[in-house]
Amino acid sequence: MKKKSVKEAAKKIQLLEDTALKSLEQKNGKNKTSLWVKNSQIEYELELKKLQIELMKLQSSMQKSGQRVLAIFEGRDAAGKGGTIKRITAHLNPRYARVIALPKPNETEKTQWYFQRYTNHLPASSEFIIFDRSWYNRAMVEPVMGFCSDEQNKRFLKDAPLLEEMLVKDGIKLFKFYFSVSKSVQKERFDSRKEDPLKHYKISPVDKLAQKYWDQYSVRKFQMLTETNRTLAPWTIIRSDNKKIARLNCIKHILSSMDYEGKISKKDLQPDPKIIISGIDELRHMEKNLMQPKSLRG
Repeated sequence: MKKKSVKEAAKKIQLLEDTALKSLEQKNGKNKTSLWVKNSQIEYELELKKLQIELMKLQSSMQKSGQRVLAIFEGRDAAGKGGTIKRITAHLNPRYARVIALPKPNETEKTQWYFQRYTNHLPASSEFIIFDRSWYNRAMVEPVMGFCSDEQNKRFLKDAPLLEEMLVKDGIKLFKFYFSVSKSVQKERFDSRKEDPLKHYKISPVDKLAQKYWDQYSVRKFQMLTETNRTLAPWTIIRSDNKKIARLNCIKHILSSMDYEGKISKKDLQPDPKIIISGIDELRHMEKNLMQPKSLRG
């Protein structure tokens, strides 16, 4: 490929993570093309690598202690859940770190106890299990889209805290993350998915209605937080308009909440309070702005 063609092609693609770091010390030479990368990208990659090493330390420590971890990832469509999960699990041993992303229930599962198909995937000794969407489908997506009845939704909101209390008391470390994205940024990400052939698989009929039902999702989010934000199993809200910053802070929150061998300083794992918001603070914000939907964060 000619040099001009290479440069034209490069404009249409996004560099993979680690490319900037690996190329940082490269020298000019034959058959090489110079690429300009923002300093912020290099800083991000350096910080991410440091945190991923800490995650590996955590996993090693969990294998010795038998600690069980369950992390629930929720939020609006295109809020950045999948990208964060990918960075968390990138270098972990897949035998002990699994991502559970269940499809819609089949005919048999529809007749089971609602939580049954999720409890089959709860962590055993030394396992770090991530739910990429979870039983909280029944708190937001299902009622908004008409996939469950009001009675089923209300029953779920009463039962979920009881189940989570049992899990925590049994020794499972439970994280509940809600990724909060603004309406305008969500639209930008949807448009990006349409334009990028590598992201077409992310487009679903539910996604197409996310903007239309934005306010309804806000109401359901408020109900969910009100009923299920408990001392034993609190929600952690992650402001995710900037996906890279959201990823780093989510990982920092996990690491800062766990004890493990060889842990770096507390200062290096301190999340940004503008990005990591407690469930109770999010509820206060929503209570204050319920009559002003445009002021509500996603």
